[in-house]
Amino acid sequence: MTAELPRSFFERDVLTVAHDLVGKVLARKLPDGTVLRLRITETEAYKGTEDTACHAHKGKTARTEVMWQHAGTVYVYLIYGIHCLLNIVTGEEDQPQAVLIRACGGYEGPGKLTKYLKIDLALNRTEIPGNELWIEDDGTRPKVVTGRRIGIDYANQTDREKEWRFIQK
Repeated sequence: MTAELPRSFFERDVLTVAHDLVGKVLARKLPDGTVLRLRITETEAYKGTEDTACHAHKGKTARTEVMWQHAGTVYVYLIYGIHCLLNIVTGEEDQPQAVLIRACGGYEGPGKLTKYLKIDLALNRTEIPGNELWIEDDGTRPKVVTGRRIGIDYANQTDREKEWRFIQK
């Protein structure tokens, strides 16, 4: 039986949520009513102002203040001026942390999956579960392995070495 994840699922530490999202199904309802579904196969955790790889590290800005909102808030940002990346805020309000949805079945790369799902900046600051975007649990529990996060060369060495990427094996 498939169930939509409640907001309380995201009200936990980012490392737990990032791990537990692997195997869940990301669903997107398009304006024409079509619903697209992809199984999440890879996530990354970004944990607060102390994590130099996290956007919150340098404090609250117009772009990042969404990370201080309540769990389940969607954080979409533009990278390289061309790709929108999907993140979901986790944990307690005012404790900025978020999970990047890095890959889904058939779409390896966060920009590729958001392009397919037509996720853009208009979804920034919306909520999960919502009318346009939600995550389902169909009972699938894949084996998950960890690895280093990708594309964070700007972070300090300690944070670059953290195995906060969660991958379906």
